[in-house]
Amino acid sequence: MLLWRLLRAVCLGCLPLAWAQGYDDDMDIMPSYVDAYYNEISEGDVQDETPSTVPPTGPPSECKSTELTKWDKLFTMLENSQMKENMLLQYSDDIMKVELQSLRGEMLQFVARYGSVCAGAIESMGRRATALLEQRLQQALEQMREAAGRERAQHEAALQQLLAANRGQAARLAKLESACLSGRAGGAASGAAGGGSNDAKGFQSRHLMQATAASVSAEARLERSLERLTGEVHALREQMERQLLATTQKSMPAGCDSAVFIPMQSAETYAQLEQRNVRMSALTVCLWARPTQALNKTVLFSYGGAWNPIDVQLVLSGRGGALFTVGGEAHLVEASSVAEERRWTHLCGTWSSEQGLASLWVDGLQVASAPGVAEGNVIPGSGVLQLGQEGARQRRGTMPLDGKAVAAAAAFTGKITGVNVWDRTLSQAEISQQAKRNGSTCGSLGNVVAWGVTKIVLRGDAKLIY
Repeated sequence: MLLWRLLRAVCLGCLPLAWAQGYDDDMDIMPSYVDAYYNEISEGDVQDETPSTVPPTGPPSECKSTELTKWDKLFTMLENSQMKENMLLQYSDDIMKVELQSLRGEMLQFVARYGSVCAGAIESMGRRATALLEQRLQQALEQMREAAGRERAQHEAALQQLLAANRGQAARLAKLESACLSGRAGGAASGAAGGGSNDAKGFQSRHLMQATAASVSAEARLERSLERLTGEVHALREQMERQLLATTQKSMPAGCDSAVFIPMQSAETYAQLEQRNVRMSALTVCLWARPTQALNKTVLFSYGGAWNPIDVQLVLSGRGGALFTVGGEAHLVEASSVAEERRWTHLCGTWSSEQGLASLWVDGLQVASAPGVAEGNVIPGSGVLQLGQEGARQRRGTMPLDGKAVAAAAAFTGKITGVNVWDRTLSQAEISQQAKRNGSTCGSLGNVVAWGVTKIVLRGDAKLIY
């Protein structure tokens, strides 16, 4: 390309005078365009292309000047820029290849160093998952075998009853057959005496019809007796279930061996728990309650101090409702129709200061939740924890109970047990474990309040029953 352009420039310089003069006129139009876009070509580089008035002496193809024109310089600059661009592209490709090779080497070293560790961890995790799955499958198979065994025993008992009924029916048929045979023998004797064999056949037919009718009636009576027996068994089972439920409700749930019993509504009848002095930015309160009567507001759990006598509360509301409050912000975490009178109910309230997320749990299930409850607050550990009554309103900086400040209508009547408090929020699995009615340990113990370990101070007519 460069050689062809040089030849072109030489030929342009050697054209006849008249043609060169016209070409020079055309080129005078371009300097402004060239100077505007290629600042590298200065005015001094422009060659004066005005031809001499002396006619050429030699042939037109001979060149008399070796200087380059402005177009040759322009083409040379373009070629130089293209060459630089190619060099930069080649340099960037080389750098990328080197970086990729080094990255590949580092990845190979990483895999060689940690590949065995990751493979071992994955293998151990797979073995644990396989063992757990096999254990659960084994438990499911055992449960299925036990259910199949129970069904088989029930079927065998029913078959034994049917077999006994069939045996009784066979005995009755044998008696009827013997009666028929004896009657036929008597008929034959009378026929021999009177010469009437037709009378004997009629007598036998009548006895057979009577035996058939007796057999049908016996089967009907058997069916009626079986239906009556089945109904009696169902009624007895329902009665036993009701008695078992009543016995369970009267006893304490989850294997708890003691409970606080508050027999009447009174401002002076409640129980206090001496909890640990712990500042809490998170909280979980769990307890079992069996209310005798749930009014508009029945306080189960109340914690507060000089800063706020009712900072944390777990309350039963009218019509079986319940609510959990932190910082005195009421009716944010509330649910209806979750508790019944004279029935044990497990209640939990959880709260975290980080997002102000508060939740209410009933019998292991979350029934209400709300964010922004006392967000950023910290609950001091120097307060008073009460069961069955809310804290006293502060008067002149004193903390003793003030009968006028405490509403007797908010007092609880019934039984409370299994009260535990943690300075963290329990997970769903932990709360479900706490709410198991057939447990044997009364739930896991809290690290702030532990039922059966924390000291209980009874006030008024409150009692601790076993």
